[in-house]
Amino acid sequence: MRTALVYHEDMTAARLLWEDPEYVSLLRGTQALDTQELRALSGQYDAVYFHPSTFHCARLAVGATLQLVDAVLMGAVHNGLALVRPPGHHSQRAAANGFCVFNNVAIAARHAQQKHGLQRILIVDWDVHHGQGIQYIFEDDPSVLYFSWHRYEHGRFWPYLRESDADAVGQGKGRGFTVNLPWNQVGMGNADYLAAFLHVLLPVAFEFDPELVLVSAGFDSAIGDPEGQMQATPECFGHLTQLLQVLAGGRVCAVLEGGYHLESLSQSVCMVVRALLGDPAPPLSGPMEPHRSALESIQSVRTAQAPHWTSLRQQGSAPTPRPGTCSADGRTSPVSPGGPTFKAVEAQASAVLSSLLGQLHLHPTPPVRTAVTLTAPDAALGLPPAVLHQEGSAPQEETRAWARLHEALAQDTAFTALGKVLHLLKGILDGQVSSGVAMTPAAAATLDVALRCSLSHRAQRVLCVAVGQLDWPPDLANDGRTLWLDIRGKEAAALSPFHVSMPLPGTTGAFLSCVLALVLPLAYGFRPDLVLMALGPAQGLQEPQAALLAALLRGPAGGRVLVLVEQEPTSQLAGILARVLHGDAPPSLGPFSTAPPEDTQALLYLRRQLEAQWKMLQVAAPS
Repeated sequence: MRTALVYHEDMTAARLLWEDPEYVSLLRGTQALDTQELRALSGQYDAVYFHPSTFHCARLAVGATLQLVDAVLMGAVHNGLALVRPPGHHSQRAAANGFCVFNNVAIAARHAQQKHGLQRILIVDWDVHHGQGIQYIFEDDPSVLYFSWHRYEHGRFWPYLRESDADAVGQGKGRGFTVNLPWNQVGMGNADYLAAFLHVLLPVAFEFDPELVLVSAGFDSAIGDPEGQMQATPECFGHLTQLLQVLAGGRVCAVLEGGYHLESLSQSVCMVVRALLGDPAPPLSGPMEPHRSALESIQSVRTAQAPHWTSLRQQGSAPTPRPGTCSADGRTSPVSPGGPTFKAVEAQASAVLSSLLGQLHLHPTPPVRTAVTLTAPDAALGLPPAVLHQEGSAPQEETRAWARLHEALAQDTAFTALGKVLHLLKGILDGQVSSGVAMTPAAAATLDVALRCSLSHRAQRVLCVAVGQLDWPPDLANDGRTLWLDIRGKEAAALSPFHVSMPLPGTTGAFLSCVLALVLPLAYGFRPDLVLMALGPAQGLQEPQAALLAALLRGPAGGRVLVLVEQEPTSQLAGILARVLHGDAPPSLGPFSTAPPEDTQALLYLRRQLEAQWKMLQVAAPS
């Protein structure tokens, strides 16, 4: 089974791993309390409302989470989502807090360590409130990396804690394993969330190399929610999920936390489930330019975390911005239902959510997720069963017309391969196929034809990621419709805002920095209709690197990716590329290794040259 959606009454039998039996006994006793007694007990905690069924529901939530973790770690499913309430991330060892009774995700992390022997667990908390309960439990534990973004407003938003700020990084041996990204303004959107992942979470997560990813999946950080007052649209959470699936071999367990706008909540959850199932997320909407306040927060957390993480130091640092201050004065009041602010937020959210539903209706998921064309029939033996081995070809006249552009395509094998590529490309552009892998003996010529064919048909913007000896076509118009990224170029150069050359990174750390800090910010900022990735002669990428690059490039164009590979590879590479485009996790890159100084300098040079045009490259607010 690929994905588990977990909810079952038997989960109330799960053993609670908490160390305070008196607290568990106290909660068990709430089943017999009357209304007045429940109100009195609730008043002893912050933002907690007990009911006679609270204990039963809280045990069910923990049990569902543990059962999901067991299913993933025992290989019964690849990943999954636990649809549970009450939420858990505010709860502490012996204290309910913020609607939370038992800390579902924290208990699951301990369970994974004790039962399955895991040594490195990543917890990603994208709820709009700080999950202080998880932080307190693991703040001195280097085996759990906790990342939280949250509405903070310099300490004026609940839970009003100084330790929610960026400079709270953990204690003792756990220093650097608590990563707080405080949002000091409302209105953060898709670009802000994506920038936080690309420039903070993912570099640290790859260096940490988790064995399991747990997500405290709160959707009060989505558009329309009166608590969060943020602007991230539901498809953004599909993209965030896709990005997390390249970690830990794809072992991702999402657990529901907050979320109080029912339509926004339901659509966001659906986007997460689609991503877990392997379906590509729809392209992101809205301007891809982070807010200044978001950049200030990203700058703060990178500065606070740089002493602890090589991946952040090798990307360069910026001066520390003025730190926020925590004060009880001027605390933000919640939005009152029925008030003018609430009605305005509600109206805007309804319009955005209706637009998304219309987009999904107009652009449904293609019937074929991944197809592969091969020049040697026996290579199909290495393909996954769910991947289509496509043998069709474009009409001879059409193929011949395109082949005239390059002498190399006149040869029989190259001509035959070109016909298959054109047929596959047409399927992608027409919405019949989501992504594909094509083998060709003439990658440079085939890439040129595929690019021109795409631009002459349905594609308005095409991203070309060329790896190896593949040069920008000399007569290609530099009109902003093509963004050409040349990896393994002779030197780092921004020949134009739409033609960037980067030497092939020499280490794992340098490769990750190139992809996360350069390729993906450019790709998401460009917002392509199609991604063409080409592995040409002397391309130099190891199989796990090629697979990771292909997997991450599924995001910017909503899954529309065509990978061209020079010569006939091993069936293993064909299968790996097909699997990651189909939604499977790429193989591990191996141990993290530091980028050499020349690679770091090349990356910093390109970012300085390009960030005025491409705002997603920024990691600090402009001075």
